[in-house]
Amino acid sequence: MISTKHSLLGFFLIFFGSSSVFAQFGYYEDALRFSQFRSTGSARIIGLGGAQMSLGGDISNIHTNPAGLGFFRRSEFSFSPSFGTWNTEANYLGQIQDDRTGNFSIPNLSLVISNPRQGALNTSAFKGGSFGISFNRMNHFNTQFGYFSDIEGDVSIIDFFLQQANGIPESQIENFGLTGLAYQTFLINPITRDQNGNPISNPTQYDSFVLGFPFQDETVTSEGRISQTSVSYGANFLNKFFVGAGLGLSSVIYNQRKNYREEFFDEPLLNSTINERLSMSGFGANINLGVIFKPVDQLNLGVNFQSPTWYTFNEEYEARMVNNFDNFFFEEENITLGTEEAQTPITIGNYNLNTPLRLSGGATLFIGKSGFISADIDYLDYSKSRINSRDFNAGADNQQIRSLFGQTINYRVGGEFRFDIWRLRGGYGLYGDPFVNSDFDRKTQQFSGGFGVRLKAMYFDFALSSTNFRQLYNSFPVEEGGFNIGPFTEIRNNITTGTMTFGFNF
Repeated sequence: MISTKHSLLGFFLIFFGSSSVFAQFGYYEDALRFSQFRSTGSARIIGLGGAQMSLGGDISNIHTNPAGLGFFRRSEFSFSPSFGTWNTEANYLGQIQDDRTGNFSIPNLSLVISNPRQGALNTSAFKGGSFGISFNRMNHFNTQFGYFSDIEGDVSIIDFFLQQANGIPESQIENFGLTGLAYQTFLINPITRDQNGNPISNPTQYDSFVLGFPFQDETVTSEGRISQTSVSYGANFLNKFFVGAGLGLSSVIYNQRKNYREEFFDEPLLNSTINERLSMSGFGANINLGVIFKPVDQLNLGVNFQSPTWYTFNEEYEARMVNNFDNFFFEEENITLGTEEAQTPITIGNYNLNTPLRLSGGATLFIGKSGFISADIDYLDYSKSRINSRDFNAGADNQQIRSLFGQTINYRVGGEFRFDIWRLRGGYGLYGDPFVNSDFDRKTQQFSGGFGVRLKAMYFDFALSSTNFRQLYNSFPVEEGGFNIGPFTEIRNNITTGTMTFGFNF
């Protein structure tokens, strides 16, 4: 069933070199999904493009650089509702499908209790500090993409099942997930006789009586988020040195549903449908340390260390396959095939994930009372993520992490202009591609802007951000000559979000 026509994309991607749905191991994808860093926080910080590592006195310091809490002189409470849309444009075989998902949330809720020690009577180096606690949504996964093709594909998922099945004894194959379902529903069948016509006991090779090329369509729907509750303290020494530390407690919810379908003409098989459901929940912890130094009043220099997040995950997976045959008489089994269906039992698993640490630095230059310019840089090495489990051998996944992912540098820059009680902001962020040795560009760009107003006892900020990145999605891998020639879909993502922050000083 493998066509002699090959997508050019397939030639430069090595096997398992992109997102793969049906791989026997795929936890390396979770390692990236739950490790990628995006700067988040209040509407003020979002409007600045996420630049905040050296900018003290913002509630976002609680979960980013806690040293900034030392700048507070008053206590503060704030909350930040937001609404956005996640637009996807999927390109499969030159055919475009657009999807849009709306998202409403309150991604930030924060409280700072300040205890400054100012005045002529305070001659010690310690000038007080602030305690902060916040709930912050670090990332979300609420999106949908898919494709519907009226062009025959070059390969069928049957090719994948045949490659996975070969070498597995017939007595065991029903235990092999989707490949087992393909066997149970006659999509693939054991070769029961050798070249001389002699019966084979417990065969390990398979073939299929479905030989044509299919029309394919697929829909992938995801939802969930990573949230973090942070508890931090920042101290002020001599109004020059600000140090802070914090503890982050992260929770993850992730759900994904996939519907994959192939349709055939002039074949015994009319169509085949696969439905998959994956549900995951996790909990993790990390440590956050930071320093901000003011060599002169016009300049802040900040450094931040974010430890790995040590996660533990529980997951639930199940799949169902339905094959509609055209009343095909399968002679070897002496059966007429119509609608054949099977499903896996619900599989429950547990594993641990350690994400990479992050080192960040930043500088803020104040231009009198007219505003400031702030810039950040981050260093991460995604190849340092590690998975371990008592339920499965994570060696293959950790090898994939080391070979697929690498070091990245992120950049953010933003500015604020001040006029009386009004604030005007703009910013830009560039997040590096975590993949190595790939010709497909997966970097993320974020453009943002916003405004705010400052009153004596309260403030209001608004930010609008646009985040753009590309993905390469592989519905299933088929190996030929060391290359993955399975169907690839390019997905262009745009996330547009409006965020408001209401803050109250006391």
